[in-house]
Amino acid sequence: MAKGKSLQTRLARVKLLLCDVDNVLTDGTVLFGDGKEYKRFSIQDGLGMLLLKQNGVRVGWVSNRPSAVTKQRADELKIDFLSQEKGNKVQAVELILQQSGAGWDEICFMGDDVVDLGALKRAGVAVAVANAIPEAKALAHYVTRAHGGEGAVREVVRMILKAQKQWTKVIRHFSS
Repeated sequence: MAKGKSLQTRLARVKLLLCDVDNVLTDGTVLFGDGKEYKRFSIQDGLGMLLLKQNGVRVGWVSNRPSAVTKQRADELKIDFLSQEKGNKVQAVELILQQSGAGWDEICFMGDDVVDLGALKRAGVAVAVANAIPEAKALAHYVTRAHGGEGAVREVVRMILKAQKQWTKVIRHFSS
């Protein structure tokens, strides 16, 4: 790990979780029919992001593929930042960082493919999903056990909340 920081130390500093969408928040499948687009999102990932937000960690999505379905899901979850611009994801993340006041070292970025490499390289916590390309995994501080769209984001949310000493509070709240 760069600069000798442990994964726990890095996770404890996270103020903002940024995720790629297709193949990270979804399983990468895009269905078309009747002039509409459909994607499959994990409900556990969605609840996890809501839990993060309730515990002071903001959430954003960064995609190179504009999609009305992605916007609809982001609106439903009240995602703090949504970027769906074709182009350089590093520039998209830097704009979100300006808006949020966070620095690169305070973000966890989750990605899977070549378009994510620049952001993964700069993030305080770089995460590749289990089905990411080898180059993304090589840059990652952590590779999820779960595939994209199958609970990978929730896996990381749990790690962040544990590192920030919030997970026990979450469990206590829902166990009462």
